[in-house]
Amino acid sequence: MDPPKEFSRVELSLDNCIIHKDRLLETCSAKDGMSHDLEVDLRIMGCDLIQSAGLLLRLPQVAMAAAQVLLQRFYYSKSLVKYSMQPMAMACIFLAAKIEEDCRRLRDIINVFHLLKQKRTKRYVVCARVLEYCVCVCVFV
Repeated sequence: MDPPKEFSRVELSLDNCIIHKDRLLETCSAKDGMSHDLEVDLRIMGCDLIQSAGLLLRLPQVAMAAAQVLLQRFYYSKSLVKYSMQPMAMACIFLAAKIEEDCRRLRDIINVFHLLKQKRTKRYVVCARVLEYCVCVCVFV
C-alpha cells in the first residue's frame, strides 16, 4: 500500500476510509444474489437519475453530488434487491437539498421524478404544474 500523504495535517490513505474494504467487496446486494455488474449498473443509473432530477429542479451541483453520495452510502448498508432505487433517489435528493440549504418542495421532487419516469417509458402525460415548473429545461433536454 502507498505511504500516506500529508496535506495540511490531513492524512490521506486507504487506512482511514469511511467504509471498510470488506464491505466494499461484499455488499448486501451481493449477499441477496445480485451480480456485481448489475449492482454497478443500478448504482450508475441511480446517480444519473439524481443528476437529471437535480438539473430539472435547478439544484446546485454540490447538492446533486451530496445526494449521489447519500445514495451510494445507503446501498452499502442496504440491498438493492429489497429497497427500490427510485424512492431512495427521491429521498436522497430531498435530504441533500436540505443539507445544502437549497430546499425544494417534496411535491416538486415527486413531479420531476414522475416526469423522468414518463420520459424513460415514452409515456408523456404531463400535467400543467410540472410544465409550469420545468418547461424551459425540458425543451432543451
